[in-house]
Amino acid sequence: MSEALLETKPKLWESALETIVSDDGALRVSSPDTRVAALDRYRITTANRERPGRYWKLDLDALDERLSNLAMAPARANFSGGTAPALVLCDLESAIQGDAAGFQSAFGRAIAHAPGKYAALTQALQRGGAFVHIPADVCVDEPIVVTYRAENRTASFPYTLIVADRGSSATIIERHEADDGNVFVSGITEVIAHDSSAIMHAAVQRLPEDAIAFFTRSALLERNAHVSWSAAELGAHLTGSTIFCAIEGLGAASHIAALFFPHGEQHVDFITTTDHLAGESQSRTVIKSAATGNGQARYLGNIRIAATMHGCDASLKDDALLLSPHAHIDSVPALEIAANDVKAFHGATVGALDDESIFYMMTRGLTRDEAERMITLGFFEPALDHFPTAALREELRQELARKIAS
Repeated sequence: MSEALLETKPKLWESALETIVSDDGALRVSSPDTRVAALDRYRITTANRERPGRYWKLDLDALDERLSNLAMAPARANFSGGTAPALVLCDLESAIQGDAAGFQSAFGRAIAHAPGKYAALTQALQRGGAFVHIPADVCVDEPIVVTYRAENRTASFPYTLIVADRGSSATIIERHEADDGNVFVSGITEVIAHDSSAIMHAAVQRLPEDAIAFFTRSALLERNAHVSWSAAELGAHLTGSTIFCAIEGLGAASHIAALFFPHGEQHVDFITTTDHLAGESQSRTVIKSAATGNGQARYLGNIRIAATMHGCDASLKDDALLLSPHAHIDSVPALEIAANDVKAFHGATVGALDDESIFYMMTRGLTRDEAERMITLGFFEPALDHFPTAALREELRQELARKIAS
């Protein structure tokens, strides 16, 4: 094991190494040496996100002290919802025995495309998680709900692996919650979408507002596969979220829709990347965000089209709404195109509510607060439309309304 790990923040690293070695005697998803190497990557890798400045007040590379004061707890997944013949829903450790071939061939494939500081931390300290395996040609009609509930004063590292075999389809709703505050959650979600499969994944994060949360979600798409991500980052004091799609199959399509709404002193840092590594593929990205109070956020979106990957069609649209003179949102969309014969565009807007629209609504009998609430909720609808189930969309509207009123 690397002696260098013990030279910095000994309290944290000693606890982390002890966790890796003991692991409660459970079956290990990856070997101790692999996990120590991941912990070393976390130590030497920068967050590659915002540095403290005029707007951004937090140093994402200086969270070790917060972690060192928390107990490391297993991430326990609770399943509900969808059923189908031969559908596998289990924790990761059980998957090693019960579905070894399907698990081992998929584990780590998608996340390899999205390396990062907090992905490495989760790979090092992962204990517990969820495995969802949809067999070939099986359609799961009812959404599968995977819920993680963090315990007070703990750090947890949930790992969700979703494998969709050829011609299968399913909707997965992943929830992250906690009854009390002072929690740290660093999670990974991997989706392996084989030929002609379709996965819709919705993530809802409603952790307490003194929590810290980092999520890395990565998908690998084979020929004619479809993956739709929708993410609502509504809780936690600090949220760092990354969504990555690697399109490796001809004719595959990805869609990313996300919303976030920092209020009070909340910070959100959101990154999306879509890599077109196959021709005739399609991607759509829609981001909606708002901030009020002293809320701060940054969105970085990137679409990359590799050389000779002709026939691709990609778009990225990011809109941000500032509801307070002290709120701040940065928007940084980007295109990296190395092929001819493609369609690609991006656009971004950052602004306040339109006074004329508010006045018009008030002439129809609404108060100013009612008008602002209605306009803001309407602003989020293009992203909300991509979340599965009417009940979930209404739940998110209610949470957004609460933030608007706060």
